[in-house]
Amino acid sequence: MLAAIRSTLFTAVLVVLTPLFAAIALLTFPLPALTRYRIITVWSRCIVWAARNFCGIRYRVVGAEHLPQKPCIILAKHQSAWETLAFQLVFPPQVWVLKKELLRVPFFGWGLAMLSPIAIDRSARREALQQLVEQGRERLDAGFCIVIFPEGTRVPPGQRGKYRPGGARLAVQTETTVIPVAHNAGRCWARNAFIKRPGLVTISVGAPIDPRGLSAEQLAQRVEDWIEGEMPLLDSR
Repeated sequence: MLAAIRSTLFTAVLVVLTPLFAAIALLTFPLPALTRYRIITVWSRCIVWAARNFCGIRYRVVGAEHLPQKPCIILAKHQSAWETLAFQLVFPPQVWVLKKELLRVPFFGWGLAMLSPIAIDRSARREALQQLVEQGRERLDAGFCIVIFPEGTRVPPGQRGKYRPGGARLAVQTETTVIPVAHNAGRCWARNAFIKRPGLVTISVGAPIDPRGLSAEQLAQRVEDWIEGEMPLLDSR
């Protein structure tokens, strides 16, 4: 009962703030991309704050010494919507690789479009990969990190999705450092779940991986092995 009340209060905050920040996001259109990012992501900070204070979702970062100081490619586990918000508090300015349908979501999608995401059409795999490399290089040159979820969709805790090599291929072709990230946010904020559960989310940041000398397949396998090997250890870190 208490979790339902807390989740209702959290949803009320989300409903009020999202249209407001969507309007602010549209007004930032003439500004430089990094300036737009810093303004619009205040919304994410507010939502993470609300998740903590209303739903009891706290977090800690393990491996903070591996946090990047320059643009990199972040390849991360994907379990919930929470990490897409919290990563903005943990990592430097970033853009995300996502399915283009998200940009059509009222209010949320409008604000998202102002953050220069790499929005791909999953049904056109070859064109999507070319777009990822071309736009990924542009975003890295502009000073952004790129966040990619190799599994492509949210996977429930304890399960393992199929890892795709697109992010690794981008890293190899641009010779950009990869940061693997594991976390267990799905235990508190499950996919499409209204009820949010209190708890401590552990975000584990792995050591940087230099893609030079590796094939995309070798790099993708190294990332997958580290993330999936780290997942059972998160509670003991």
